[in-house]
Order: sequence, then structure tokens, then C-alpha cells
Amino acid sequence: MAPTIAPVETSTDFPASTTVVIIGGGIIGLTAALTLAERGIPVVVLEKGRLAGEQSSRNLGWVRKTNRHHEDVPLALASDRLWSTMAERTGHDVGYRQAGIMFLSRTADQLAVHEAWLKSVTDLSLDSKILSPREIDAQVPGGRGDWAGAIFTPSDGRAEPTLASSAIARAAIAHGAVIIEHCAVRNITRSGGRVSGVVTEQGEIRCDQVLLAGGMGSRRFLGNLGISLPTLPLVVSVFRTGAMEGPTDVAVGGPDFSFRKHKDGGFIVTQRGALDAPLTLDHLLVGSKYLNALRTQRGLLRVSLGKHFWRDLTQKRRWQNGQSPFERTCARTTDPAINQGLNDEAYRNLSAAWPVFSNMTVEESWAGMIDITPDSNPVIDAVPGVPGLTLATGFSGHGFGTSPAAGQLAADLVMDHEPIIDPRPYRFGRF
Repeated sequence: MAPTIAPVETSTDFPASTTVVIIGGGIIGLTAALTLAERGIPVVVLEKGRLAGEQSSRNLGWVRKTNRHHEDVPLALASDRLWSTMAERTGHDVGYRQAGIMFLSRTADQLAVHEAWLKSVTDLSLDSKILSPREIDAQVPGGRGDWAGAIFTPSDGRAEPTLASSAIARAAIAHGAVIIEHCAVRNITRSGGRVSGVVTEQGEIRCDQVLLAGGMGSRRFLGNLGISLPTLPLVVSVFRTGAMEGPTDVAVGGPDFSFRKHKDGGFIVTQRGALDAPLTLDHLLVGSKYLNALRTQRGLLRVSLGKHFWRDLTQKRRWQNGQSPFERTCARTTDPAINQGLNDEAYRNLSAAWPVFSNMTVEESWAGMIDITPDSNPVIDAVPGVPGLTLATGFSGHGFGTSPAAGQLAADLVMDHEPIIDPRPYRFGRF
């Protein structure tokens, strides 16, 4: 099951040429398209399945600066500014609320991690602060957790994934962008050594620039070009409660649960302390780059060898201009199985911490697959050796929050525009 996305009327016309082709109709690609269209640059977005059908609609909707790497915070700050005007910019509600985000600590050691992060970003003048147990109770009343403390950023917030991408897509179309669903890109074409177009399942489109914003598909697409992008999959399971009286409007992340208010009056809940890590062939190919991350995060991972491994193994890794693996029925939308055990854990852990949730009803559940890089930061950069090809991918499960600025940064780089923030933290070559 997947969340219901606000519908968008996309194009049925197939253009022969444009200036920029964007591969991938997730929120990053759509925000880049909106930025380009607003600047009067012809752009075509090609989505193999449905717009925002994967992680762009399945994420938790958090818009945060808290606990991001120091070098990633400027992108989050720029996104805060863009989120605050997104409803006016698009003409549609995107569910943005600047209600704050809090991360709880059960132990002094956990709290020390938050204190160290806060010290590391002192020069950025954030409004983040450490809360005492008494202050936690004031912000989120009715709890029974024995908390050592928390870190709280009042200027963090949330938006609605099922609304935001659709609003951005509609605005891009209104400014002249062409968006086509159910059209997989098979390959790029080159002339004189640089990009000159893309080959799709519906034909070829000539263009000057290509932006690859294909999420989990980006590694396989680049692999077909002989370029290795080190990303690996993780799966998060989520559920939404029915409408209920909750303890707060603040989004709260505990060690083994998280919750945030949903636009319909319920809450989005997940087991924040565990992620499914389905093994693939890529773990053998690029897994050594993740050793540092594994040392610090291995307790979070539920490793498995199952259907995903065999399904992934049957997908082509090299092809020419014939049918690509993205055109197979199961590849149109990555729809991982829900781990009901993890959702049950989240239910129990949250109910124990805030008894008001003990009577919650589950309206819907889903799972989403996220593409993780070795340092959990995305790649937003020109692809080495392929002039005219730019990459925006590897957002590691926290791209929704920074998507307004990330999409704009990608558009800036594509057209050699003054970048919205310093792009160096997101360079391809750091791996």
C-alpha cells in the first residue's frame, strides 16, 4: 500500500527537443523543473512510473536542520526560506508548518551526542537548544518516558509529501514545463563528446543538458554508462493513525519511535531505531565504502537476504537502447514490503512513552526504499566524463526537507547559474 498522492494532469505530447531533460519525477526533479521553468528555460521531466510514487510521497515529511552534518545545514536553511513561500509560489497548500522538531534521549550518552552536534553548529546561529525533562513535559505533555533530555529546534517543521510534489509539478507545468509519466529513459545520446539527447521508450528527445534525479534508479542508470555511484538501499516502514487528540504539534523523534501530526488529524509513526537493510549484489561491489557508517549504525540495521536480492539480481546492469530494466512492471514503482514487526514495535514503544497513543487506530501503512550514500549526504554535481550530465541523488532518506533548495541548486548547476549555496559538500568526487 502507498499513500494517496494528489493527482496531476501530465502531458500526453512527446516533444522532439528541449533545453533540459530531467530524468525522475520525484520532488527533487520537480523542484529543479519549477526553477528552470520560472527562469524561462524549456524543460521536460520524464518519469518511468507515477510522479512522486516512491520516496517523495512515502517519507515522514520532516523539514529539519537538527542533526544534519555541519556542511549540510546551509542547504536546510535555504530550504526553510523556500518552504515558507512554497504555497504562495505554487498556488497550492503543501502542508508546511514550522512547528518544531524534538529528538529525545534516554541516557546521558545519547544526550551527549546531541550536545556535541549543537556545539558543532554554533557558528551557524541556529535556534536549537537542549531541553531538560521538565521542559520536555511542557512541550509534549502526558508522557511517561524517563528522559535524560532532548534537543529541540523550534524553526524546524514539516510538510505533506502527498501534497508537496503535486503542487510543485502543477506550478512547473503552469510555467511551461512538460511532464510525462510512464516514460522510462533508456540511455543518453552524445555528439562531440557531450550530451545531445535522451533515448526513451517512446522515442528520442534532443536536448542540451540532462539532470539525473532518479533516486534508487540512478546507480543502475549510471552503471550502464560505466560510472559507479556508491548507493545502497534501506527500507523504512511507516503507518498513519486515524484522527485523534495528540500531545503536541511538535514532531518528536525518540530512540525507538517517532511521530508527527498529519494534516488529517492523525499522526505519522515509525520505528526510528530500526531500518531494513535488504542485501543486494551492490553490497559486495561498493560495501567497503560503508565500513565507517556500519561501525556507528550497525545496531539500527535489520539485515536480510530475501526476495529483493533475487529480484535485483535479475535486473539488467548493462543495455543499449533497447528495453531498460526501468520498464519492467515491478521496476516502474519501487514498492517494498512493509515490515509489520517494526510497525508493531513503534506502536508499543510510542504507547509506552505517551499513553494517549495506546488507543490509536491505524488507517494505513506503507514502506519506502531510500538510497543511502556512504556519508548520508547527496550528490549534486556534474557527472565526471559526461559533459552535459548533472546528478542530484543519494539523499539518504532526508531529501524531502531540503528538496526546495536541492532542486534549485541542481538547476543552478545545470545552467551554470550562481548557486543558491556552496555546492562543494555534494561533489561527486568525494567518494
